[in-house]
Amino acid sequence: MTNSKDSGNIYTFQFGLVCLSSFLFSASFNMLIPELPAYLSSMGGASYKGLIIALFTLTAGFSRPFSGMLTDTIGRIPVMAVGSIVCFICGFLYPVLTTVAGFLFLRLIHGFSTGFKPTATAAYVADLVPENRWGEAMGVHGVCFSTGLAIGPAIGSTITDHFSINILFYCSSIFALLSIIILANMKETLKENQSFRFSHLKINRKDIIEWRVIPAAMITFLSYISYGVILTVIGDWSKFLGTSNKGMFFMVFTLSSLLIRFVAGKASDRYGRILILKISLGLLAVSLSLIGLANSSFTLMAASALYGVATGMLSPTANAWTIDLSDPKHRGKAVATMYIALEAGIGIGALLAGWLFIDDISMIPITFYLCSAITIIAFMYLMIRNTKPGHIPA
Repeated sequence: MTNSKDSGNIYTFQFGLVCLSSFLFSASFNMLIPELPAYLSSMGGASYKGLIIALFTLTAGFSRPFSGMLTDTIGRIPVMAVGSIVCFICGFLYPVLTTVAGFLFLRLIHGFSTGFKPTATAAYVADLVPENRWGEAMGVHGVCFSTGLAIGPAIGSTITDHFSINILFYCSSIFALLSIIILANMKETLKENQSFRFSHLKINRKDIIEWRVIPAAMITFLSYISYGVILTVIGDWSKFLGTSNKGMFFMVFTLSSLLIRFVAGKASDRYGRILILKISLGLLAVSLSLIGLANSSFTLMAASALYGVATGMLSPTANAWTIDLSDPKHRGKAVATMYIALEAGIGIGALLAGWLFIDDISMIPITFYLCSAITIIAFMYLMIRNTKPGHIPA
């Protein structure tokens, strides 16, 4: 295999495969999101809406230390495969476990998917490409992952409207299966990988957090609280403002983030991570306020587009900054640390939204204003942190 690090080229066959696998994986689990709140309500679990995302992110966050360690020992591809396999299995179990307790249990199990696959994927991408193009590579990969996030909810709502939610669950499994098939054709990048042993699952405190990447993790945590809120209440907010397809918000914001990811990744390689992060956090705070202020489907979609631009700049830059700060020998643990922060932010945001909302539509704007204030705190953290200019902060 020609190593893209040797050639200086990031657009290789292996990079294309990992991007396609990520696209299918993200579409698999995200196509369920717009329909799950109503599905849970139909079972009598309306008061548990905040747990739909919170339980998912709980196990995702809990599994990160394990996925990080396994990524650095048994290899990137086996860990990616575990994530896709969990999605495949859960899609077939949702129609079987039809009680509130069964549904919430499945959300716990389903969370292991994002606890494993994105961790190993980020390390795999960093292995493939030269250091001076990490931002660009993360941006391009993010386009593929985000495209899955974009079309997933729209496809999910369409399938549910024309067929049934059980058919939606089965389609989710099919997307995950295709992701697994692609992984089977990829080549491992960890040079000294080991065979799996149960001793690999034994971790201690030093295996959980890569302290070198805490600054990037802090920004990730604070900025993703708003995403947990969006995942929990945006379907109800969209419907209230007259949007018939509850997945449309996700499609608009994700599509708007696609092209900016190419630009943002390259810009962070050239001008530094901190500058791009400051700009993206500023835009994020404004977009969240505008979502709360929206009074029609059009204004909500416009705010969604701005939110997409902000997150499209933020995500690849934060990912590349994490890689910058990490020790190459502990790249999996570093990426896992960043994702623990991400899952914690999403989970807290979901719980916050569930606690404030509880089917009272008048509380949604207040929730988004609070998210905007939290994002400003992240911006201030970057402002007061003593950081040297360039790619790698002191």
